[in-house]
Amino acid sequence: MKQDGLDRSRVMFPPPLLHLATFVAGLGLHFAFPQHFLPDTWMQLATGLPFIGISFALVASAFRTMRRSGTDPNAYKPTTAIVVDGPFRFSRNPMYLSFTALYIGIAFAVDALWPFALLPIALVGISLGVIKREERYLEQKFGQEYLQYKGRVRRWI
Repeated sequence: MKQDGLDRSRVMFPPPLLHLATFVAGLGLHFAFPQHFLPDTWMQLATGLPFIGISFALVASAFRTMRRSGTDPNAYKPTTAIVVDGPFRFSRNPMYLSFTALYIGIAFAVDALWPFALLPIALVGISLGVIKREERYLEQKFGQEYLQYKGRVRRWI
């Protein structure tokens, strides 16, 4: 996609900011209208911390794999290679998956139901405003190589 001379995917917004904005809105609702669903702090942490740990491990692995492949993880920079190793063997979007796991983990850890109610907004926004645009860009830039990868690996998990 080089309509204006820029080789990039033209995502609508930085993906972590959509998750963050949705989560903050959910926390705002939680403080205004508290809705708890876990019985005690132990249960909150036992449920939330594994999601948070998985999130950090997944994003670290995805960043390392992208750097090793010689491409920048920044959606506003040109993609120079189709990354198929590491977590990209299982998901075409492991970083967005990690943002979602972090979101879920923190919502569990603070025992806030509202962020869960708003999570679909973040996921639809990421799917339509980021992933679809990235896929279109990658199909145009890498053609059959990307289509084959897309045929082998799921978008999320």
